[in-house]
Amino acid sequence: MMELADDYSKKLYEYWNLYIEKNAPMPDTIDEIRPLIYESWKRSKANKVSHREVADAKLSPTELRYTFARNEALMSVAHSYISKLYSYVKGSNFIIALTDNRGFVLDLVGEDREIQLRAQKSGLTIGCNRSEEYSGTNGIGTCLVTGMPIQIWGREHYIAPHHSYVCSAAPIRNQHGKIIGCLDVIGPVGGVHSHTLAMVCAAVDGIEKEMKMREAYDRISAANNQLTSTIQSISSGIIMIDNMGIITHHNNRAMQFLKLPNNNCEGENLANILDVKRAHINLLDLKRDVSNRELTIRNHLGTTLNLSLSATIIHNSHHEKINTVLVIEEQRQIHKMVSKMSGFTARFTFDSIIGISNQIKQAITIGKLAAQSDSNVLILGESGTGKELMAQSIHNASDRSNGPFIAINCGSLPKGLIESELFGYEGGAFTGASKDGQPGKFELANGGTIFLDEIGDMALELQTSLLRVIQTREITRIGGRLPRKIDVRIMAATNVNLSESVKNRSFRSDLYYRLNVLSILIPPLRQRTEDIPVLIEHFIKVYNQSLGKSVEGLSTAALNRMIEHSWSGNVRELENIIERALNLTQEDIIGEAELPGEFFSENLQSPPSYPVTMESANTGKRKEPDRIKAALEKEDGNITNASALLGIPKRTLYRKLQKYGIDINQYRI
Repeated sequence: MMELADDYSKKLYEYWNLYIEKNAPMPDTIDEIRPLIYESWKRSKANKVSHREVADAKLSPTELRYTFARNEALMSVAHSYISKLYSYVKGSNFIIALTDNRGFVLDLVGEDREIQLRAQKSGLTIGCNRSEEYSGTNGIGTCLVTGMPIQIWGREHYIAPHHSYVCSAAPIRNQHGKIIGCLDVIGPVGGVHSHTLAMVCAAVDGIEKEMKMREAYDRISAANNQLTSTIQSISSGIIMIDNMGIITHHNNRAMQFLKLPNNNCEGENLANILDVKRAHINLLDLKRDVSNRELTIRNHLGTTLNLSLSATIIHNSHHEKINTVLVIEEQRQIHKMVSKMSGFTARFTFDSIIGISNQIKQAITIGKLAAQSDSNVLILGESGTGKELMAQSIHNASDRSNGPFIAINCGSLPKGLIESELFGYEGGAFTGASKDGQPGKFELANGGTIFLDEIGDMALELQTSLLRVIQTREITRIGGRLPRKIDVRIMAATNVNLSESVKNRSFRSDLYYRLNVLSILIPPLRQRTEDIPVLIEHFIKVYNQSLGKSVEGLSTAALNRMIEHSWSGNVRELENIIERALNLTQEDIIGEAELPGEFFSENLQSPPSYPVTMESANTGKRKEPDRIKAALEKEDGNITNASALLGIPKRTLYRKLQKYGIDINQYRI
């Protein structure tokens, strides 16, 4: 047991009675009283604290609930330490109080009847305030003000009812050093051990350490949750593994790409869900970062996966490998992106096909029907008729319009390269092959359309491979072992008679029938001469814009030459002729002088049954209304026939009728 020295106890009584009870003026210092206590007396007196009774500053039930909520972490940690501490002093009339940083009591532990009666008498209950502001000098209040562990004995207390107590109090601080509460052991004078304050400090040290550990855990948990949320929001598949191959994090996208149930695989070894032994990349022991490497691997269910893999190795401060982050994508998505970036897109639509002839209209009708299907299409026609234009139009009108459109000319590639071009190859498959391998056009076209132009020039052995692709919807790269599923629509085109090629055994019959599900014939230009004026007008408009000219059309003589030309190069040849003529002409009208020499070596056939003209075939603007009237009169006011006769679109004819004030009803029967 420990008691105050008699001299100090007498001095305390003398000075408390003089300066507090009798309210005498207080000097700045008194050597006989502990400075910490005397300074607190002065603060209490300045705050006009009553020395006879404790002020009633108890929290309301609502305020108490709010205070409990604010200090939930402190209370949950401290209570077990308070209970343990009380087990050492139980039976000695001690009570232990926990307060917040404002001095409000949050918890009281004390079962001894005597101390409970004293506590009730002095108003020490949960929710009361024991700060210096209300209770003057006391263990809790003075500890919170000074921020130091403290023992306050008997008459050192400012309020008379507390003179029979000894308080041993220590502040509780958070990880940042800020005071968040106080722990106080209150007992009767004469019953306090010298080591009571040390016990309180030890309990406070345990509380602070556990709170720091909980806060650190909460921070780690919050960071982990944030990391998980971030990973889940990423559109790529993410898998994080430690040095043992154990999965520490993954997102749902990864499970989707790996064709696995969307279960939590954290804690699983990567080798348990993927056949890593057969992969050509050692996923469990990567030595360096990897970027966009193609990976073919099986999951534990036996499903073959074609993935694109990137990996980043995470090091600690000592540059030791601690984790690996695997980023996976489906090759289909990567190839789709590459196709877009590489310009593998279709630009043309059915509106791009120019012509008014029945033949071209019929081809467009069949093309639009083909766009509603996913069947193979075979487009027939001479060179320059616009077979790829038709293929692009079908693609853009189909459900695959958002996918890639990849065209490959089977006749322009060397025989030894076309197979690798179509089907791709694995790394090191042949001399000069990229070590990472290369996807073929079929893979790049996945989800879209592949257009095989000049299919009639394809070698027989490659025809066999193509037939297998059509039948199985799978490709195997050169040097590869595992097939890859593809989702590609096939369109083919040729300018040769494939049925004759089948007869002479230069083209496989089974492949021909597989390709020829839907066939579209693009007629040569010489068989649809009514389209020539319309095409001329279109290309003049195009090259006027690109060359910065304002050519109005062709002379009648030049137009007749164009119509009678044989057009072995079809629309492509016509476009080139117009571009050449616009570059050469210095006039508003293209004449015969701007046409190539071969036009004049040909024998003109007899002129058509009606004079073929067009808006641009005039030689002077003043004659145009007369020509329009003549055409309307000849066709009895039929706009369709009159526009064909004039060689201009119907919308242009309507515009000119309005311009010249011509009433069409005058010519209708």
